[in-house]
Amino acid sequence: MKKAFLLLSVFAVVVFAQAQVNPVNWTFTAKKINDKTYELHIAATIQSGWHLFSQSQPEDAIAEPTVIAFNKNPLLTLDGKAKEEGKLEKFHDAKLDLSANQYSESVKFVQVVKLKAKAKTNVSGSVRFQTCNDKRCLPPKTVTFNVAI
Repeated sequence: MKKAFLLLSVFAVVVFAQAQVNPVNWTFTAKKINDKTYELHIAATIQSGWHLFSQSQPEDAIAEPTVIAFNKNPLLTLDGKAKEEGKLEKFHDAKLDLSANQYSESVKFVQVVKLKAKAKTNVSGSVRFQTCNDKRCLPPKTVTFNVAI
């Protein structure tokens, strides 16, 4: 009985420790460009040794790309796709002949948002992303955001 309890306790600690792994910290801010134009800054700070994947991946990619989804808001329009600001790394695994576009340390996604009329509103949505280090990849994760503009 004691062995079963000990085994169950160790298993619970391992599962809990894995659930706590969160190598990316996200911040969401808006910068006013003019009366009706804003930049939404979606910034990721990545722990040392981990990588966050780009929105665009090569055809032989091993990674799930980062996807930014915006909730519909009749008061605004999105101007193009979110641009990436950071040092893009092109990873290639020669043994598996697979590639990935990734970022280390930090990356910022910048989306231009235009208001249809002068009004106060919010930009909301979600970021779905995957992170890996040299030993493992974590399952994709989704974070939501809501930024006043």
